[in-house]
Amino acid sequence: MSRNTVIATFVALLALGTAAAQPATFTFKSIDHPDAKSTSASGINPRGDIVGAYTDHSNVTHGFLLREGQFTTIDYPGAVGTQARGINPQGDIVGTHFGPNWATPGSGGDIHGFLLQGGLFTPVDYPNHMNTIPQRITATGRIVGCYHDHNTGTSMHGFLAYDGSFQALDGSESGLNVPMSMSNGATPDAGVIVGLYTDMTGKSRSFVVTGGAFTPFDVPGSIASSAWDMNPSGEIVGSFRDTALKVHGFLLTAGQFITIDFPAPGVRVTQAFGIDPQGDVVGSYVDSAGVGHGYVLSRTRPAGE
Repeated sequence: MSRNTVIATFVALLALGTAAAQPATFTFKSIDHPDAKSTSASGINPRGDIVGAYTDHSNVTHGFLLREGQFTTIDYPGAVGTQARGINPQGDIVGTHFGPNWATPGSGGDIHGFLLQGGLFTPVDYPNHMNTIPQRITATGRIVGCYHDHNTGTSMHGFLAYDGSFQALDGSESGLNVPMSMSNGATPDAGVIVGLYTDMTGKSRSFVVTGGAFTPFDVPGSIASSAWDMNPSGEIVGSFRDTALKVHGFLLTAGQFITIDFPAPGVRVTQAFGIDPQGDVVGSYVDSAGVGHGYVLSRTRPAGE
């Protein structure tokens, strides 16, 4: 799908808002690493490979790759914790690892990015900034995420990286004055990027950037929202908080915001983080006992869609 088609699709989605659409059939499946006390799924590629993170019973966080039902643990060498966040069609993985000072008060974070390609780790660190969080890698190798310094407020900005070169997507370095933002998902050529930011009132909102133009959007009836990923068809997933302070996932597709709630008693937090070209979604939920789990939502589309 061309960039112009994606842009037109997104504009149509916003214009239609909650217009009616034929219902799809959703099937949920929990994802739990066998050695984990909690699990979260963050990214999925076209062949169904899923990446995320789990915390073991010693409270150490590890990344994982789930492929054909088998888990592979991902640990950045020498790190005190690792999270895998995005995976592209070729199986390249981006994520974060934590240095020894990441939880030390006043340290500023000590969070660093990585690319795992062909079994080899490559650092991904925005130059001259303290912390880097890659979120996604596209089929063409574009990486989007955010960087920040001593706080995740005014010093946090979105970025695009390609072939070792970094570009700020907001703030003073780009001329687009949108501080406190994170770029989370993109089309393969990174011509369209979605993410989250905090506006002047302190509200968390979703956004799309197309050709340098910034457009905010909100899930209807939400008090906060975050867009986390998009697929080549322009479908967007994310999370929002309602007026009762319950957290839901959302899917923006075919002109409709569809709420995603994991179907189990007592679940008050469901987040949607990743979507593949087929429309399958991955994310996390918190059960009635307060335990975090990953999930994959498989979608059966109506005939002719």
